[in-house]
Parts: sequence; structure tokens; C-alpha cells
Amino acid sequence: MSDLGAGFGYLMKGQRWAVRHGRWFGFGLLPGLVTLVIYAGALVGLGYGADDFVAWATPFADDWSSPWLGLLRNTLVVLVFVFGLFLAVITFTAVTLLVGQPFYESLSEEVDRSEGGDVPESGLPLWRELWISARDSLRILLRVALYGIVLFALGFIPVLGQTVVPAIGFCVSGYFLSEELTGVALQRRGMVLKDRLVLLRGRRMMVLGFGVPLTLAFLVPFVAVFLMPGAVAGATLMARDLVAPGGTDGDDTAHANAAPATVTPPAPHPHNAHGS
Repeated sequence: MSDLGAGFGYLMKGQRWAVRHGRWFGFGLLPGLVTLVIYAGALVGLGYGADDFVAWATPFADDWSSPWLGLLRNTLVVLVFVFGLFLAVITFTAVTLLVGQPFYESLSEEVDRSEGGDVPESGLPLWRELWISARDSLRILLRVALYGIVLFALGFIPVLGQTVVPAIGFCVSGYFLSEELTGVALQRRGMVLKDRLVLLRGRRMMVLGFGVPLTLAFLVPFVAVFLMPGAVAGATLMARDLVAPGGTDGDDTAHANAAPATVTPPAPHPHNAHGS
């Protein structure tokens, strides 16, 4: 249970760091605002176009009498919009991190610099960093989608489906949200996605303590935009301690993968960057 509190502590430390460094807080807001405008425009467009889309997708119902035609299509319009909103929620962080890769990498480096010690740099050109981030985000989203399908099916179980399953869903979302955020700092340290997942599995409760409250906060409209700079800062602070000697508390595999990053930043090498 202490790890849960430690993870939440990193989240709070990151928010305090962002508030104390106002220039970096404003700097870190820009990607979230850009993504918010894009998503808002897409949802408005979906709201206006959902009727036409549903009518195009259900030509078989054109001859149905009232009220069945209206009932079918109105229900489908609501489902299409809800599905679009769901996609927006689960992809917002990944898209924001992709759009803001240079911003958040600079912010993460500043956190490392303010805490002292080495400030690792990937040494890769921007397009390579964007490609790696997009590829890893897609892999994470596929994992989340698989969990989502299983949890959706389990949601039909009486009682458990309305209590335990949603709680598990928040834990899954929080875990992978933490992975995406710590990925900003760990990618600079030369850790590929597979090694990052091994590292985080060594401190699951800490990762959940960081990610689950953040996931719940992100459900509130516009909150994600204002919490993102502090979330990146807090994830960087947590990543620093996870890769530090002894930071995985006995997880030898994760420690072995992470330890070299605390000595010197790895040289930019395609094999190291892509893990292939």
C-alpha cells in the first residue's frame, strides 16, 4: 500500500513542479490546447454528421413506419457519438504526447536538470522520435483495446459487471497512461517499449497510484489539458527513481534493463532506438 501512496506522491510533486515553474507550465499547455481544439472540432463535426452517416448506413430502414425508423436511427446516432467520445477520451493522451513530443521532451529534460545529475538525451532526429512515439502509442492502444473488449464482455455479469469490472477498467487505463507518460523520460534513456513495461511491472502499485487518480481526473472536461505539464513532470520524477539503483525493489530483470541508463545516456543507434 505504501507504493500506492508513493505513486500519488509523484503525481502531486509533478503538479507542484509545474506550478513553481510557470514558464514551463505554459509551455507544456500548448500541445494539450492544440489537441483539444482538434478533438473539439472533430466531435462537433461528428455531432452534425452523425444523422447523415446513420441514414447512409441503414438504407434497409428507409421504408420503416413511425416510430420504428426514428427509434432505430436516433439510438444509432447516440451510439455513434458516444463511441466517438470514448475514442477521444482513450486517445487524447497519446495524441497530445505525439503532437507535443518536442515540448514534453524539453520539459522532461528541464525536470532532470532541476533535480541534478545526468540529463539524458536521445540524440535522435525529431522525425525518428515522432515515429517511435507513434509506433509505441499504437502498440499501447492495441493492448488497451484488447483489455477493453474483455472487460466489455465481463460487464454483462450481474453485480460484478457494474462494480468490479469498472474498477479494473480504471486500473488498466491508469497503468497504460502511466506507461505513456513515463515513456517521455525513459525513451530519452534508450529504453524500448518492452523494457519499459518490464520496469513498470516491477512497481505495479506505484504505477497505479500515479495513473489511476490521473485517469479519473481526465474524465472531467478540459482538466487533462491543465494537468498534462505536471503529469509529464511527475512521470519524469518517478522514472528517475525507477531507473536508479535499487529503485525496483528486487525486480532484477527491470533493474538490469534500467541500470545502464543511470550511468550514461546511450549513444543514438537505430538498433537501440527501435529495439530491433
